[in-house]
Amino acid sequence: MDVNFWNDRYSAAHHVYGEAANEFVAKVAPQIPAGPVLCLAEGECRNAVHLATSGHRVTAVDQSEIGLAKGRRLAAARGIEIETVLANLENYSIQPDSWAGIVATFAHLPPTLRRRLHREVAAGLRPGGVFILEAYTPAQLAFDTGGPRNPELLMTAAILRTELAGLEFLVAQEIERDVTEGTGHTGRAAVVQILARRL
Repeated sequence: MDVNFWNDRYSAAHHVYGEAANEFVAKVAPQIPAGPVLCLAEGECRNAVHLATSGHRVTAVDQSEIGLAKGRRLAAARGIEIETVLANLENYSIQPDSWAGIVATFAHLPPTLRRRLHREVAAGLRPGGVFILEAYTPAQLAFDTGGPRNPELLMTAAILRTELAGLEFLVAQEIERDVTEGTGHTGRAAVVQILARRL
């Protein structure tokens, strides 16, 4: 959650997690209905740019000014626009009934904040809107391929089913997969993947 940590990480000339969208996001993004999409803890905006290229109006939220600036440059290079919001998720509120899609990849937050945010996610979707999440599970602690070392920041499908109560789960799985996302995420990883829809 430390802004200086993330600004320092994103100060590299390259995109730390690559320029391509997260693999799971890219796979299930066609499930997002037409409408605006919110990307949380979006860093250098790789998911946001992918979704905007697909025709969505996208808002990317992150606390790193450097990451968001790199995202705007990436969007400009692809000939599209994204909206960026500089905000710590502790101080950001998701407006109810506002979004066709909400996306969060590897957004590892303290449990109290995560629970509050996920309640807002469930309420923030429009009817028919979907939430896409990928995050590390506690099994990731056996790997040295990215993610926090604090078990409280990791997630399971069971935890997410509880925190996102009221949504219909189209995908809720814990798997191991090879992650290749820039220099930041590379190698075998234990992840949870969620695709959930508001009815």
